[in-house]
Amino acid sequence: MSPAYPPNGLELAVPHMSRRQVLSLLPAAGLLAAAAPSRAAAGIDHARLLANTVAIFAGTPDVNTRPEVAGKLAAIVGTAKQRLAAMDKAGDGELFSGLKLGTDDAKLQLAFQYLYEIALATRTPGGELDNDAAVQRRVLDGLLWLHERYYGDQSKGYYGNWYNWEIGISTQVSRTLVLLADRVREERPDLTATYIASMDAYLRNGKNGDVDLDSRFHTGANLADITANRILQGALTADDVRVGKAISDQATVFATVDPYNLQHGVTDGYYRDGSFIQHHSVAYTGSYGRILLTRVVQTLKTLEGATSGGASDLAGVVYRWIADGFAPLIFEGWMMEIVKGRAVSRTTTGYADVGVIVEAIADLADHVEGADALALKKYVKFLPAADTATFASPVSVARYAAIRADSAIPAADLNPPERCMAYNAMDRTVHRRPGYAFALARSSDRISKYEYMNGENLMPWFQGDGAYYLYLAGEDQREVFGVDYYTAVSPYRLAGVTAPVEERRTVPELYGRFWYENPGHPLNFTSSSESQNTYVYFPRAGNAFSGGATLGAYGAVGMVQSDDAAYTAKQAGILPDDFVVYRNAGATKSWFMLDDEIVVLAADVSGQGGREAVTTVDSRIAAPSDAVALTGEGWGGRAWQAGGTTPPRWLRYANGTRGTAIGYAFFTEQPVAAGLETVTRSRRVVRVSNPDTSVTKNVFTASITHPATGDVPALAYALVPNATETRLRGYANGPLAVLANNRHVQAIRHKTLGIVAANVFADGPRHVEHLLIDGPASVIVKSGKRTVVALSDPTMKRDRVSVVLHGAPLRLDSADEGVTVRRVPGGTLVQATTRHAYGRTFTATLR
Repeated sequence: MSPAYPPNGLELAVPHMSRRQVLSLLPAAGLLAAAAPSRAAAGIDHARLLANTVAIFAGTPDVNTRPEVAGKLAAIVGTAKQRLAAMDKAGDGELFSGLKLGTDDAKLQLAFQYLYEIALATRTPGGELDNDAAVQRRVLDGLLWLHERYYGDQSKGYYGNWYNWEIGISTQVSRTLVLLADRVREERPDLTATYIASMDAYLRNGKNGDVDLDSRFHTGANLADITANRILQGALTADDVRVGKAISDQATVFATVDPYNLQHGVTDGYYRDGSFIQHHSVAYTGSYGRILLTRVVQTLKTLEGATSGGASDLAGVVYRWIADGFAPLIFEGWMMEIVKGRAVSRTTTGYADVGVIVEAIADLADHVEGADALALKKYVKFLPAADTATFASPVSVARYAAIRADSAIPAADLNPPERCMAYNAMDRTVHRRPGYAFALARSSDRISKYEYMNGENLMPWFQGDGAYYLYLAGEDQREVFGVDYYTAVSPYRLAGVTAPVEERRTVPELYGRFWYENPGHPLNFTSSSESQNTYVYFPRAGNAFSGGATLGAYGAVGMVQSDDAAYTAKQAGILPDDFVVYRNAGATKSWFMLDDEIVVLAADVSGQGGREAVTTVDSRIAAPSDAVALTGEGWGGRAWQAGGTTPPRWLRYANGTRGTAIGYAFFTEQPVAAGLETVTRSRRVVRVSNPDTSVTKNVFTASITHPATGDVPALAYALVPNATETRLRGYANGPLAVLANNRHVQAIRHKTLGIVAANVFADGPRHVEHLLIDGPASVIVKSGKRTVVALSDPTMKRDRVSVVLHGAPLRLDSADEGVTVRRVPGGTLVQATTRHAYGRTFTATLR
């Protein structure tokens, strides 16, 4: 396997694997070639496959005797007893008390889940209900009862969410049938075939009751879920063809998505730069991405010893997902907000997300080789201790505990101490330094502004408009971000966002349901229509410029803020009259990520339509009891006070209780509204199904209002993590300078680092200090003993980008493939061929 980090540190990317390359690995890996599943599948040991599955979820006699697994076993048995008690109390139309069936697909899915949880306890070695035949018969009776009344008649089923019918219920049923396979075979021999026929019939977004790789529903994590279920179904019936096709279908998720050569039109999956997309245009590593990770690792475990050969090649691909796709997005055991889609509004997001990932990492360590296996184990020890109650497998609990207890394994991060990751394929950037991490969410005509769905993430409107999150070391991130951040902070005042001054309504408020319904319209608006996705659930932006360059561990990124697809379509007369759209504010923005600060520039800001706009420098939450202080100083040393009109030269927000602080150094002289406010709201304001729990937070907000008319000055400031007042005063004569800040060019210089970084948004050559940049482009130049140049095309539309370095001619030392260097009058031309590079950075070292 390749080393985790290239020695030059200039590019960290998931190795590109095409579908053809992935499928070429399958025979050697014991997975099956799609072209001939029945022939290739002849060597499958179905009994071993079933036994592996039972061991994954129920554990083994040896593992279950270990003390560290006792809590997991107790939880399995305790949950089963609760479900049996609910079954005893069931009323009319119920299998379990409180689950009224017939109109609510989510409750039907829960009924099947409860049966699975009971069945699991009866196959868990060492558990109180292990091999309890009477309880197993109750589960089988329950399966029959549900099938006869609420599932077997497909003409009455398939109401509500497609996911429950095609994936959720099938997952519970398939696993339950595997757990009770012997009992079913002895006492209900027709039950498995009956259910498989029904599950096939409910696969309505497939083709002929099977996976359809051309279906927009059968992609990414959803595809992994469906195929994992079908592998189990095939094993139950010794159906080599079903198992073979399911494995080969699932294998397609290992292929790196090539946006210029899409397979089956699918944009969902992992990209070369480590990005992960689900729902066609949503940055989703932290939710669907972790589901996909979990499922493929479980498949590797399920197939172990059941097919010929191993799966180390594909496991190596998954290792790169973790090293470059997940690890940069995990900060001290917390999954960052920028890649969770609508899941940001859930109460369990954050540390629990990472617990699921840690289980997959611990398991994967047994399937990769050599240095990669050791690196994963080191990372398991590096991360904060996970709550193993979230683990799916007792075996994983034991494996994880063994790794954590092994003194021969040192703790080590998969991230280098300093790292800047440009996830340009999903419009995200992560910048890491000892003591903090900065995460930025953008949008474009490729990537959605936000995701709302099913009453989740009710007020998401500006989450992809340059919203950023500054994580500080040592904090409990549940007290700073997560669901409480979105609950307490105004959706118009998310940190980093420029929003128009207006009030918007949520989708349920607008339409009285979780979606916009109009099946009679030419766009056929239904709950799961493509039009619903495009204009309601996750609309894309209209701008092309969103991305940037990285040079080592430094980064420059820019975005032109735009309206979303729904607003644009409404102006074109495409949408119905009663479809409500909102116009966005406009702005040109850049973020330059250095060592001690992140510099933010904003120009050409407009609320549009005669409205004011507000740019939020930062919003942070704290417990009401925390000792929070806000200090600052005006320009020329004048005193600054909250609520006053004196423009600050710097501000400092400090939480003395937590020992953290953030500074804000301003390079433009403008009034800043900054202050603290106690806010109490219910978590249901962001998600309908959240518990109606009131949250009270001390909310700090610093913002700048842009007038509706007249000349709107550009804005420039730096976020300074862990800043002292002394350091903030130093910026008055410090190393940073803003070289340009307008709608054509935004650029800065850091004298000490020897860095000039620029985003050029306009066509044609543009001067930035000693550089002549052919825009649109993003460029970083670092001078010293060697001059290093980094270039990218944030529009992803150009064939090449170039920069001329004026001055004495420089000679080429080294360069990425696709970069040429030559002398020109007055300097040195560096040109990169960016055609089909999808925003990738190209570097050259000169001397």
